[in-house]
Amino acid sequence: MKEKSKIAQIIFKKIFFILIDIISIALAWFGSYWLRFSFAIPPKNLEQAITLFPWILGIQLFFLLLLRLDRLIPRFISLPDLMRIASYGLFSTLSSAFFIFIFNQGFAGFPRSIPILDYLLLVLFTGGWRLLFRLWHEHKHTLSKGKRTLIIGAGQAGELLVRDMLRQQKSGFYPVAFCDDDPSKHGKLLHGLPIVGSISDMPDIIDRYKIELAVVAIPSADRKLVRRIVNICNDSLVEYKILPSTRDIISGKVTVSKLREVTIEDILGRTPVPPKKPLLEACIKDKVVMVTGAGGSIGSELCRQVASLGAKRIVLFEHSEFALYKIDSELRQKAHKNLEIIPILGSVCNFKRVKTVMSVLGVETIYHAAAYKHVPLIEYNPVEGIQNNLFGTLQTALAALECGVKTFLLISTDKAVRPTNIMGASKRLSEMVLQALSEHQNQKGDSNTVFTMVRFGNVLGSSGSVVPLFKEQIQQGGPVTVTHPEITRYFMTIPEAVQLVIQAGSMAKGGEIFVLDMGKPVRIADLARNMIKLSGFSVKDENTPDGDIEIVFTGLRPGEKLYEELLIAGDFQGTEHPMIMCVKEAFIEWNRLQKIMKKLNLACHSFDVDRIRKILNKIIEGYQPQCELVDPIWIGLGQKNNRITKNIGKIYRVI
Repeated sequence: MKEKSKIAQIIFKKIFFILIDIISIALAWFGSYWLRFSFAIPPKNLEQAITLFPWILGIQLFFLLLLRLDRLIPRFISLPDLMRIASYGLFSTLSSAFFIFIFNQGFAGFPRSIPILDYLLLVLFTGGWRLLFRLWHEHKHTLSKGKRTLIIGAGQAGELLVRDMLRQQKSGFYPVAFCDDDPSKHGKLLHGLPIVGSISDMPDIIDRYKIELAVVAIPSADRKLVRRIVNICNDSLVEYKILPSTRDIISGKVTVSKLREVTIEDILGRTPVPPKKPLLEACIKDKVVMVTGAGGSIGSELCRQVASLGAKRIVLFEHSEFALYKIDSELRQKAHKNLEIIPILGSVCNFKRVKTVMSVLGVETIYHAAAYKHVPLIEYNPVEGIQNNLFGTLQTALAALECGVKTFLLISTDKAVRPTNIMGASKRLSEMVLQALSEHQNQKGDSNTVFTMVRFGNVLGSSGSVVPLFKEQIQQGGPVTVTHPEITRYFMTIPEAVQLVIQAGSMAKGGEIFVLDMGKPVRIADLARNMIKLSGFSVKDENTPDGDIEIVFTGLRPGEKLYEELLIAGDFQGTEHPMIMCVKEAFIEWNRLQKIMKKLNLACHSFDVDRIRKILNKIIEGYQPQCELVDPIWIGLGQKNNRITKNIGKIYRVI
């Protein structure tokens, strides 16, 4: 019954709209006579108009149906539709004039201005009633309930967004005004809404128009601008959303459904610099690329970008079965054309396994992202940290050298600069290994392998980073835990970091340390406050005891320092990419370093953590351990057997 009712309703609407078009044709035809004869049609001409009308109606209805004007939905009428109506008017009036010429055997006794007037009135009436219907529909919606909304940006995106808001009767938005930093737009109307000022005027606009929601409709807005808008909205206690994608503007897909919450990624950091395509493709396009640690935060994004840049074959090397399964499945679902995906389970510490994989699969480029990275955990497990991060890098580099790999790029970290922990020390020593190995091979002149490394800070959203931790704590109602009020970190989005890593690798000549421009460091306490506000809550502190979520300072963790650096010393210079610097830093020559590595390896096999730390302290510039040794195994080995379990228990309670 419901389907029959819907069909009947559709048929009724179609007949109703055609009747309106018939009335429009009649009004245009007789109106043209009325205007031609100054509102008093002579009887002879009136008779002529009545005689010709059935034929005119038939011709014009024929073109109306031929051009499918009956299928236009009045409430969605647009400029292209009006152009279509204008074309309809032209074809139908020209055909009518031709018929009259044949019917009268010329234009004798027929006013030649009638077809012109008929065309103008026909377009006016057939297009006009549709426009009026749309305006009525939008006005009806505007009167409906919804949040009083300020649109920030009176450009194409803002116009399309408001149009969609006005179309949807239950969108929940009640647009009342625009604001835009272009002064030439101020005081004008867009979709009947005033453009009332610039972004700096927002506090006054919010108060004057009783704004409940602000929408950022500027797809090109950089993070500095978004951060400024968010701060104004937070101070004014107004909700905010953002329209994110420039691609959506180009494709015309700007709708209410595209709106999303402002995330910490929108306001943190700075606007990325567009990549240089030749640098992106140099080490990847039509090559066999291997990514170690392929299932990690950085490794998986490397895999995605390598796959999209036209690699011939990608080797996913990962020691975690589940992580390997996830990235392998993801890449296969995207069905990259002509890309061979090979998932390999293995450890970078296994020289024979790594070398065999490189040799058999013909690897040309390696992005070495396999590493343990969580600082406190590696303080508790220093031997495994050194074995995986340092000796895993050494084994993979030596295998690459023997297999003739052309480019080997190490993913390093800002924690390698004057490290206070085992993790940072292991990464700095890994850098030194590649520096020494590169110099040694250049001196011998028998290798074409380019060894290089890229150093950068924290990435947003990586496993174990503060952002997902804070999100989880906020969802649970708090408190949000920060180790120290003054602790700062550099931040960058994962896709941007990986994009820069790939470009840096293409500029490598051998032995360089590339450093990414991370922007300004961010106070973690400020990050926590922003995330609480972005989640729609208030911060509970001394000034606002009635706030929602409290920030608790827990003290620095083992190995953690207040701030990170990107450079140790030495000269650094710019590159052809404005966000990538190149630095030459001191290292130990290969023959001497090999001896040190043997001692370090022996200390690892003996679980002599004290000896490991002394070796690191001796050879790594600026290494200053932040805490006492906390490895429970080392502590246990130094105690009597009946006290081992007790001490390990105490240590893990601290964790």
